[in-house]
Amino acid sequence: MNYYVTTSIPYVNGEPHVGHALEFIMTDVLARAARQRGDNVIFTTGSDEHGTKNVQTAERMGITPQQLVDQMSSRFISLMQDLNISNDRFIRTTDKDHERRAQIIWKALEKDIYKAKYVGWYDVKEEEFVPESKADPARMKADHPQAYQKLEEENYFFRLSSYTEQIKKVITDGSFRVVPDTRRNEILAVLKEGLEDISISRPKEKLDWGVPVPGDKDQVMYVWFEALMNYITVLGYPEGDDFKNFWPANVQVVGKDILRFHAAIWPGILMSLGIPLPKQLYVHGHITLDGKKMSKSLGNVVAPGQILEKYGTDPFRYYFLRHIPSYNDGDFSWDAFESSYNNELANELGNAVQRTAAMVMKYQNGNIGTFNQAEHDSTPVFQNIEDCRFDRALDEIWDQVRGLNQYIDEAKPWQIAKSIEKKKDDADHLQEVLAYQVGCLMEIADLLVPFLPDTAAKIKAVFETGVVRPIQGTLFPKAEPAPPAPAKE
Repeated sequence: MNYYVTTSIPYVNGEPHVGHALEFIMTDVLARAARQRGDNVIFTTGSDEHGTKNVQTAERMGITPQQLVDQMSSRFISLMQDLNISNDRFIRTTDKDHERRAQIIWKALEKDIYKAKYVGWYDVKEEEFVPESKADPARMKADHPQAYQKLEEENYFFRLSSYTEQIKKVITDGSFRVVPDTRRNEILAVLKEGLEDISISRPKEKLDWGVPVPGDKDQVMYVWFEALMNYITVLGYPEGDDFKNFWPANVQVVGKDILRFHAAIWPGILMSLGIPLPKQLYVHGHITLDGKKMSKSLGNVVAPGQILEKYGTDPFRYYFLRHIPSYNDGDFSWDAFESSYNNELANELGNAVQRTAAMVMKYQNGNIGTFNQAEHDSTPVFQNIEDCRFDRALDEIWDQVRGLNQYIDEAKPWQIAKSIEKKKDDADHLQEVLAYQVGCLMEIADLLVPFLPDTAAKIKAVFETGVVRPIQGTLFPKAEPAPPAPAKE
């Protein structure tokens, strides 16, 4: 089967943060799990590079917008490499092929595009037109640090309103599945009020950093409208084989702050194009630090690199996949991270591997003998991955880790070894006990492949040949409690 999964594409006017990292690793789990079951996978991510914010940031830095997005997109690529993200493609919205295909899409949408005057507010921070009914009164005042811009300009509009009922129907009947239910209910409430037509361009005299509107040299496409197109331009829409073979996407992964764009505007675009909607939209929450929102002004920003430098890639992936609720907001703290690392990764998983390998070496000269991979019911793990409940999937795997440790404590292989000289049968019994331990660890390693790929590979390398190849050191050396210094701004 073909399987297509996407992240949203991060806006690159600022440094990558832990929210980006969370989305990357969640999507990576879906892609790795699909490959593990034998699917042909395309996993895409990228960078959103047009729009006002990038122009303003570049001006402050004294460089061109192109220089800014070149620098920043490379930082997102580096973070993904540090996180062991297995994406097949990285699309940049300044890629010439994306720009060309975005113009093809615009032309295909023209039956639902018209020109009119826009009078209202524009949120530069979010690159978003804000209806009067949803505007924050405080931000309408010019002295507010994040004041809206008052706009009066002639733009192109997309008839999103005409797709309200169709979008509501596909979300309600589940053919376009929005998970979790809290986000599904949230977008249904928006649809109940009715969608408004949306402005989809800006005058070039006010913003020339964007994809030109075909046939109108005075307008560029509105950044959010054009950025959404990346999910099909990266597949070669409309003529590419990948588009024909891999669309619709199996899962698209986005943050809750961009729900409306992906659960209302994007479906409207696809319906207008006459192509299928994604099968599933998974919407994750946000991350706080010690219960507080991370912000530069509070000086409490934790950069992914700080955590990775201290603990490494798989511990990072483990904490954020298991201890950040998949269906809600979650919290990061250095104490909680260290606790999960030492107690769960080092003491529970690491010890099970270390003890088993050491006993096979000591009692059987490293020869495992005949062993079969354990056969616990893994259905809940796979179902939770499919439902994007990564935390619950890892809970299920950890039940097996803890069950194995309990088995070792109750079976007491060291006592069996002591009685071998007295009772011949004990040698066979000891081999069976240790072989069962190995079988359990090999099953656990298989289940961990999508989540902790390096750790899974290391566990398999110890046991898979039938002769123990010990790990140098330990899987997870105990961490010291000193957290790194705060991120420099």
